[in-house]
Amino acid sequence: MDLNERVTANSHNHNQIIKEEEKVTLDTILVHIGQFGKFQINILLLICIPMMFSAIFSVAYVFTAGTVIYRCNITECDDIDSKYDEPWTEYAIPYKSNSVLDRCHRYAANLTDNLTNFNAEFNYNTKCKNDHFDRNNTQPCSTDNLIFRDSEETISNEFHIYCKDEWKLSMVGTLNNIGQFIGIPIGGYISDMYGRRTSLILCSFIAGILGIIRSFATSYVFFVVFEILDSIASSSIYSVCFIIGIELVGPQKRVLACCLITVFYALGEILLALFAKYYQNWRILLRILYGPTLALVAYFWILPESVRWLLSQNRDEEAKLILKQASAVNRSELPDRWLEKLVTANDQKLRNSSEKKFPIREAFDKFFWRIANCSYCWIVNVLVYYGLSLSAVLLHGNKYNNFMLIAMIEIPGFFLPLVTMDRFGRRYTLCGYMLVCGLCCLGTIFLTSDNYYIQLVLFLLGKMAITASFQVLYFFTSEIFPTTLRNSLLSFCSMMGRFGSMLAAQTPLLAKYSENAPPILFAITALTSAGLSLLLPETTNKILPNTVKEANDIGGTKKTNATAVEDFVT
Repeated sequence: MDLNERVTANSHNHNQIIKEEEKVTLDTILVHIGQFGKFQINILLLICIPMMFSAIFSVAYVFTAGTVIYRCNITECDDIDSKYDEPWTEYAIPYKSNSVLDRCHRYAANLTDNLTNFNAEFNYNTKCKNDHFDRNNTQPCSTDNLIFRDSEETISNEFHIYCKDEWKLSMVGTLNNIGQFIGIPIGGYISDMYGRRTSLILCSFIAGILGIIRSFATSYVFFVVFEILDSIASSSIYSVCFIIGIELVGPQKRVLACCLITVFYALGEILLALFAKYYQNWRILLRILYGPTLALVAYFWILPESVRWLLSQNRDEEAKLILKQASAVNRSELPDRWLEKLVTANDQKLRNSSEKKFPIREAFDKFFWRIANCSYCWIVNVLVYYGLSLSAVLLHGNKYNNFMLIAMIEIPGFFLPLVTMDRFGRRYTLCGYMLVCGLCCLGTIFLTSDNYYIQLVLFLLGKMAITASFQVLYFFTSEIFPTTLRNSLLSFCSMMGRFGSMLAAQTPLLAKYSENAPPILFAITALTSAGLSLLLPETTNKILPNTVKEANDIGGTKKTNATAVEDFVT
């Protein structure tokens, strides 16, 4: 580089610095002090703990309110030492599937024999024989003295919830999701009014107390009441952790931060299955899972508040102190004049914040079909995502290992969209992942327990695909609506998705009538939503729409990255 070029470059850099100092923003400061430095990593490590608890609180009912494996007590054959698997059970009890005995029915005694001789023969014969039962005649059995396969204790055998009452177990999951539906806006209000850190600590602490109290439940009603209260308290932990994690990260690192934060949710699910495997008593399990959350009170002293929230509340000095701390930890210099310019600009922004918002009612007139399609996509993604997790415990094999595998496969699913979204576009990526998921669910229908490993692989591929689809959907939903409506409509679609999680909680009950019913439901909904997603506008390489007109124009001629950036600058 010759002298003239160096002078020109230095002049350009100097002008750039002056330009930045004329309008200093928080993003400008974050880029200067380090977008993802040691300070941000420390914050990420702190919020990973409550993020894992968020996953545990969301799906702990899979194990605490799970159905245990049991069979009828065949009074003619069973004695005090009888086990679940006996040589004669294949004659006395019908099979619900290829490997699981019917829990609530038995074959009737063969009435062609003399009843007295029949009973006498059983009393003196150590083996029950095939011809002693009528294989064409089944009858319900008493639930007073059942034979259990494992030592697992859930509220099913604690509160005697068997057979025709098993809907109560599925209802726990539905009530949990209703509590989340109620709690999400409450948690959001607390977060906006009193701070991200306050909301996180308060919700985690209350959830911990409620979970411990629930472990002492003396009845089903006692249990479900505190299940609902717990889900109301804990439902917003995920979103608060997510917000804290990305609000102190530079603009170019937010997608990476998003992926890393959500990985800890999957790790929480893995820990849940691991603890449930080794502590198969629901009371002990709840105390182990919920007790540590009480220690999160210490976050009042070690977790900094969100700088963006502090600035929005005009708490400038606290925001400046945290930014100085971040600068020191990241070993970068932060000029005081930058902080003063940031505060001045923020004060002016707060004074002029009476900007008229676009009415949400009018938004439904403008974007009705787009909102309807997007909401259906959210319902399907949430239904299949949670439905596959719940169905994992119904697969043949060890239910704890199955659940852990289903959770582990989410980790690559969180990162896949980073590779495919820009290359293939949002629509085709979303459609492709849901299509793969639907086909995998469809494939499991034609497999039996003899094909356990093939069935498991299809389940894992389906879960990875729907996880990736979920990640794309978060980005996609935020890109198809204008700025003045983006947060409101994203929240609306997310809330609609809760209907999917409520339905997902009922899939174990659906499997009781037909083990193929859940995968058929997942396949049909995923495939139909995959087709409908192609009707959404493509947003790849497009500027985020700021106005309603710009949002309506999305889907026209595709712009390149260079053209999009040029348009944005001009």
